[in-house]
Amino acid sequence: MTRIDTCFERLNAEGKKAFVAYVMAGDPDYERSRDIILKLPGAGVDIIELGLPFTDPMADGPTIQRAGQRALENGQTLEKTLQIVRELRAADDATPVVLMGYYNPIYSRGVDRFLAEAKEAGIDGLIIVDLPPEEDDELCIPAQKAGLNFIRLATPTTDDARLPKVLQNTSGFVYYVSITGITGAAAAEATDVGPDVARIKAKTDLPVIVGFGIRSPEAAESIARVADGAVVGSAIVSEIAAGKSADEVAAFVASLAEGAHRA
Repeated sequence: MTRIDTCFERLNAEGKKAFVAYVMAGDPDYERSRDIILKLPGAGVDIIELGLPFTDPMADGPTIQRAGQRALENGQTLEKTLQIVRELRAADDATPVVLMGYYNPIYSRGVDRFLAEAKEAGIDGLIIVDLPPEEDDELCIPAQKAGLNFIRLATPTTDDARLPKVLQNTSGFVYYVSITGITGAAAAEATDVGPDVARIKAKTDLPVIVGFGIRSPEAAESIARVADGAVVGSAIVSEIAAGKSADEVAAFVASLAEGAHRA
């Protein structure tokens, strides 16, 4: 049982949907990023999705691309990202943390070293956008053996022929990308998302969480009604980019969490 598994057990017992908040580690700088992240559990966040800055993101739209660039320009590294998680764990040992990013920084560090450090720091799961199921021996299976969930993305173009391959080594939850394209590119619509979520849930017992294109409490609520929860990223990152304080960002996040929890 990981913290992710325990989180969904609790939510099921409470009859609630999950709210997942994405922030980029080190955006706009280490100290302010840490302060924001430390406030997320108190704002009602069930799972923290922590972006690992990378120079060449393929799934991220301009908002999150710029967040990664701000973080890198201010000296954010993989080591500093792990340190933020350690600081969170000193204050909160329950809220799951999923690291989302790309394989290159992990490969450069060395898979075995990275997994040992990630586990020690308190990371619970990984979403690595550019590693397809065909590369599961590279990181997915070692991560599972190390006690980390490996969370796979399914998309509107993941058809019935491809879906079993996507699901075969996935654990924790399935992340359904609600739109075709990059983060922040379009609005997610529950009427479009619902049938695909049902199709995925018919093939797995894992929770299905929907992200991309959710920007308001109302959207979080409507999406969570047809799924097991909702992820918001670009809308939160936009608040950080606007120079909002940690308390202001936390208040916005709390409104989103309340929306998802109403579902």
